[in-house]
Amino acid sequence: FRSTWAKLCTRSSKMPTDLCIFKATGQVVRGFGRGSKELGIPTANLSDEVIDVLPPSMLTGVYSGWAQINAGPVYKMVMSLGWNPYYKNEKKSLEVHIMNHFPEDFYGEQLKIVVLHYLRPELDFDSLDALITTIHDDIEKTEAILSGTDCQRYMADPIFRR
Repeated sequence: FRSTWAKLCTRSSKMPTDLCIFKATGQVVRGFGRGSKELGIPTANLSDEVIDVLPPSMLTGVYSGWAQINAGPVYKMVMSLGWNPYYKNEKKSLEVHIMNHFPEDFYGEQLKIVVLHYLRPELDFDSLDALITTIHDDIEKTEAILSGTDCQRYMADPIFRR
């Protein structure tokens, strides 16, 4: 059974330091084919069904958080949500770069994410090299952000036990 959903996290008075922005789960689908081949930064794309259930208020841009494939380990991730201005996409996408090396593709598998930080808005770039450099900067920032104890606790979020 595969479910697709996304929901904003709610902040409560009991957890005023809650960092969670949103959680989502869905099937990994084929994307534009640029992540690994053109950028050298593989991504897992979530299906349109996940994008369609995100609230309209969800800002496009780059985020950091945690990701899990099926019931495997939880890894740090950088996620892009939006139109990818450099490529002039006509279709909104949700692309997750999981900060781990995987020997094989995992199309059709279940991807679960917990999004904690908004890193930056979408940007257009003058060159492919400038885009790649900025993505590597996003990865470095994510590594530092998610190493903090306030973020580490989300590795045990209930979404990863489903």
